Amino acid sequence: MGGDHAPEEIVAGALLAAEQVDAAISLVGDPDAIAACLNGAALPEGVEVEAARDVIAMGESPRAALRGRDDSSLARAVDRVARGEGQAVVSAGNSGAFMALSVMRMGTIPGVRRPAIAVTMPTVDGHRVLLDAGANADCRPEHLVDFGLMGAVYAEYTLGIASPTVGLLSIGEEKGKGNELTKAAYGLLEAADLNFRGNVEGGDVFGGKCDVIVCDGFVGNVVLKVTEGAARLLFRNVRETLLRSEELKSMAPQVGGALRSVADQFDASEYGGALLLGVNGVSIVGHGCSDANAIRNAVRFAHRAVEGRLVEHLRALFSERAAQNG
Repeated sequence: MGGDHAPEEIVAGALLAAEQVDAAISLVGDPDAIAACLNGAALPEGVEVEAARDVIAMGESPRAALRGRDDSSLARAVDRVARGEGQAVVSAGNSGAFMALSVMRMGTIPGVRRPAIAVTMPTVDGHRVLLDAGANADCRPEHLVDFGLMGAVYAEYTLGIASPTVGLLSIGEEKGKGNELTKAAYGLLEAADLNFRGNVEGGDVFGGKCDVIVCDGFVGNVVLKVTEGAARLLFRNVRETLLRSEELKSMAPQVGGALRSVADQFDASEYGGALLLGVNGVSIVGHGCSDANAIRNAVRFAHRAVEGRLVEHLRALFSERAAQNG
């Protein structure tokens, strides 16, 4: 029930996903509002509705979502995973409330000190993972080690990257560059059981130096938002330049198609959302502006994470680390 285009686009996206994934899908929300989106059609096999009468608005504080809101669509959806009745939950609603509920209701994987938002970024030859993208504005050095470990597992078992390499986002490649956080985290990452490649700079975010980039949530969220804004500006300016030129205007359909394929790499709807790593279940944080295509892809992405047994691999890794540390 959350998101800028809910519930119509959410329902439409879930129905598209139901045609493409071998999984049962539960639409959690107001049954009457969901039925209105179907225009009299019956739900397809494998799709059900779970009633939830309360809706946490986009502007409400996360704390409000945790107090006496058990009948909200967000709480009921998260609870299904927490109770083992589902393996993944997807929401385009209030992201702060959704993350708070995921942490509180599902719990964190033992040994994980802070869950982190992992986003998939395009590169010249594939994709890379950036985390944390906004769950933790303030971090300690050991948190960045956890991010590196979780990001490497995510890259390997969900994106299929063998032996993923890890870099630390800083203001210079040299070991001594950065603020107090990155300088302290460097040594911990170097000593961890990771394929650590050292510092990477902002210009390397879309390069090929490593597969996983770790940073605190403040920096990661700024990187993400600047990237999205720069991509929109670039493609808008290219389009306007084409249309202003009579000579180039005739080429607009061909060039436009090529530009669209490039723009799609930066489109949040390609994956539909970001993984909240570190909780006991697959939790996909979607964009508030998600349309049906984004929701379909978010469900497909969640299914891929479940099929890759991402949470199980994370549990095993942190259990092994705890045993090694005594």
